Amino acid sequence: MSEAVLQVDGLHKAFGGVQAVEDVSFAVSAGELLALIGPNGAGKSTCFNMLNGQLTPDSGVVYLGGRNIVGLSPRAVWRLGVGRTFQITATFSSLSVRENVQMALYSHAGRLWSMLSRFGLALQGEADALLEQVGMIDQADRACGVLAYGDLKRVELAMALANQPRLLLMDEPTAGMAPRERVALMELTARLARAQSIAVLFTEHDMDVVFSQADRIIVLDRGRLIAGGLPAEVRANPAVQAVYLGGGH
Repeated sequence: MSEAVLQVDGLHKAFGGVQAVEDVSFAVSAGELLALIGPNGAGKSTCFNMLNGQLTPDSGVVYLGGRNIVGLSPRAVWRLGVGRTFQITATFSSLSVRENVQMALYSHAGRLWSMLSRFGLALQGEADALLEQVGMIDQADRACGVLAYGDLKRVELAMALANQPRLLLMDEPTAGMAPRERVALMELTARLARAQSIAVLFTEHDMDVVFSQADRIIVLDRGRLIAGGLPAEVRANPAVQAVYLGGGH
């Protein structure tokens, strides 16, 4: 792997007397897919929300390309090259597929004011190029409200790529998708990440997706990292088997 795009050192976050994230450190390199897994309540969402500025850590640092981004707003973090997809798709159902991507491009260009006059041809070529990458160009004129859920996930991925991210955060990217669609989406993500040197950090409950697609895996339990390494190493780790995978895996 190449140089670290994201470096997290000693991250802590408590809510009242509960330590949601405690002394978490890891790195993600350009072109790498790192899976963050763990049981419900392990601290995965809290960790994600600290990385993109939705939460401020109590202590610790988050470096993006060597710059400490702790304290920056989500919008400022996004402008520095951090894309994000969510467990529930965040598209506008009344807009077309192309218009949703154009809107993300407008935001990246600092031109949201011009949306008042609708989209027209502005940034259409850039939007279509992104839709081509995710296999959705043939549905560019359809409203997002009529798309199948798996196709919505592809549109959301195109939107996340609109700011030419160095880092892509994917929160449960395959939630609600059929098994075949899940693998296809993550294979697509992996191809794009490696071709464009994007670091990808993703959470996922489908262990077939995690162990087939992740380059490395880190495991949280009760806010602390209990394991990390190659998929085979994590699968064989007794602590991971005890708290998460179980004997059946």
